[in-house]
Amino acid sequence: MAAITRIPTPYSYSAAVAAGDTVYLGLHRGFGETFAEQLRGALEGCRATLAGLDVPLSNLVKVSVWLKRVQDLPEMEKLFAETFEKDQFPARMTATTEFFDVDCLVMIEGIAYRG
Repeated sequence: MAAITRIPTPYSYSAAVAAGDTVYLGLHRGFGETFAEQLRGALEGCRATLAGLDVPLSNLVKVSVWLKRVQDLPEMEKLFAETFEKDQFPARMTATTEFFDVDCLVMIEGIAYRG
């Protein structure tokens, strides 16, 4: 049976769980005053977590993006286009929600291929 690898956080969830050829990313958020700063930080957090498992960000196959404000969707589209190569985007679901942390504008979770 293949081992399961977990990247812990100080909270009651893992930053990622690798099982077989799949990596499941837990929530990643960025910090900053603007939506762009927070989204860049969240994406960089995903990149760093995946790098700890020797998986490049380009292997991200599915993401769920949670926005506080639907008005940030065009900015999110622009930043995703800057982050991922053309026609190499992960499958994505985007929704809006309220966050426990009032300063939070965006969170990302996802699935990456590790094979």
